[in-house]
Amino acid sequence: MTDGPRQRGSAAPSTSEDAAADAGKAAGQSSVALKKEIGLVSACGIIVGNIIGSGIFVSPKGVLENASSVGLALIVWIITGLITAIGALCYAELGVTIPKSGGDYSYVKDIFGGLAGFLRLWIAVLVIYPTNQAVIALTFSNYVLQPLFPTCFPPENGLRLLAGICLLLLTWVNCASVRWATRVQDVFTAGKLLALILIIIMGLVQICKGEYYWLEPANAFQPFQDYDVGLIALAFLQGSFAYGGWNFLNYVTEELVDPYVNLPRAIYISIPLVTFVYVFANIAYVTAMSPQELLASNAVAVTFGEKLLGVMSWIMPISVALSTFGGVNGSLFTSSRLFFAGAREGHLPSLLAMIHVNRCTPIPALLFTCISTLLMLCTSDMYTLINYVGFINYLFYGVTVAGQIVLRIKQPDIHRPIKISLVWPVIYLLFWAFLLIFSLYSEPVVCGIGLAIMLTGIPVYFLGVYWENKPQCFNTFVDKMTYLGQKFCVVVYPVEDEKKNEESRDEMIEMKEQSVPLSAEDEETPKSADC
Repeated sequence: MTDGPRQRGSAAPSTSEDAAADAGKAAGQSSVALKKEIGLVSACGIIVGNIIGSGIFVSPKGVLENASSVGLALIVWIITGLITAIGALCYAELGVTIPKSGGDYSYVKDIFGGLAGFLRLWIAVLVIYPTNQAVIALTFSNYVLQPLFPTCFPPENGLRLLAGICLLLLTWVNCASVRWATRVQDVFTAGKLLALILIIIMGLVQICKGEYYWLEPANAFQPFQDYDVGLIALAFLQGSFAYGGWNFLNYVTEELVDPYVNLPRAIYISIPLVTFVYVFANIAYVTAMSPQELLASNAVAVTFGEKLLGVMSWIMPISVALSTFGGVNGSLFTSSRLFFAGAREGHLPSLLAMIHVNRCTPIPALLFTCISTLLMLCTSDMYTLINYVGFINYLFYGVTVAGQIVLRIKQPDIHRPIKISLVWPVIYLLFWAFLLIFSLYSEPVVCGIGLAIMLTGIPVYFLGVYWENKPQCFNTFVDKMTYLGQKFCVVVYPVEDEKKNEESRDEMIEMKEQSVPLSAEDEETPKSADC
């Protein structure tokens, strides 16, 4: 690792002498770079697909349990949806002001400095994405295997094996083509929305039949336990977590077609859509189940389907499986871009900032994401880790939105294609501070452990990033490993400046003979018409 961004040009494929010699022949072709293949529909698919995972199908009861009544639970879903929309507006301004992939990591780094950005990246690399992806993949395998084991739970090893196969398959799809990955996301997002629309339609049918006892005001606000301010705050916290993933499109800004238009437009479409679906799905649930039945169910949508769909009740578990499969794909796609952005800025090994010479996909970053998730599948503590770092993840949402205000003060004249009123980040931060303070008060040990995990990144930052004069033997070892990684994955640094591609073929071959990573500073660029 080094301090500051890497040199980001293209490089030779480093697979053989012939590949090096072919560099000059490719001079007239297009550059190796990330391709802008994510249109508006796929952008909406990324946001909606990452927010709507298995939670709304399996256990939307966290909000109801703490809100203490159906009416207040619905109000919590609406308010948290509005707060999420406000946060997304703030991210939309940041996304077009700092048009870099990496999302809040890139914004925090540029506004608050390298250490703050690295800590955001560190907690994401170490825990957040590997654990989240592992849990979603396990949920997928559970719903696929459960019909084969109707009288008992599926074997643990079988669940982990199928989850691993799911991860490997989707990693291959993402390595093969950005277009394939976005098509998978579009299809599975459409599938989960159709399943939720079916739930909503059945709920409307129930209402038309007069089954709306728990929606009448006198009954909706009838508490099944005493109202408590602490529990209501916890309901808002659960609701906020349910909307997690709303910021994922900012991780792939550089691959968006016309990001200045499509980034905010996708946010404006997706967040209201998800809020609508969440609220009306919960309304549908209470038309068929009492609050007590809903709280007792381990899979609310499945119970709902068994009550109303009869022989077609199998649709619900299939819908959960499809939803989680798409969720794994979306998380792999976006998290790999976060690691790619971190490597490009010198905060992760430089190999992760390279892309395939023909497919233009960040294969090393995708493989790194997949391997870290597979390792997490082998542990038994991932659910505990999620509890520890959920607080930290939410902490950085507020830090990022605060950065929007800081950037307005520090650089008031910077070009902002979108400029929202500062009232909105202030409202978001007030809500965020309320939930953060309550989290610290209610679970100080869990939050403290989460902070401790994050702070372990400080010595790593100073040793790996800030310390520039590392021993030559260490640098040589890293260079050789990077070179071998380039040969194995057939990857190069993506080009960002055509002037960097005018180095001679002889210098490129000499660099290859020295077995060090090839960059645009040292070589001619092989280019692919496919990119």
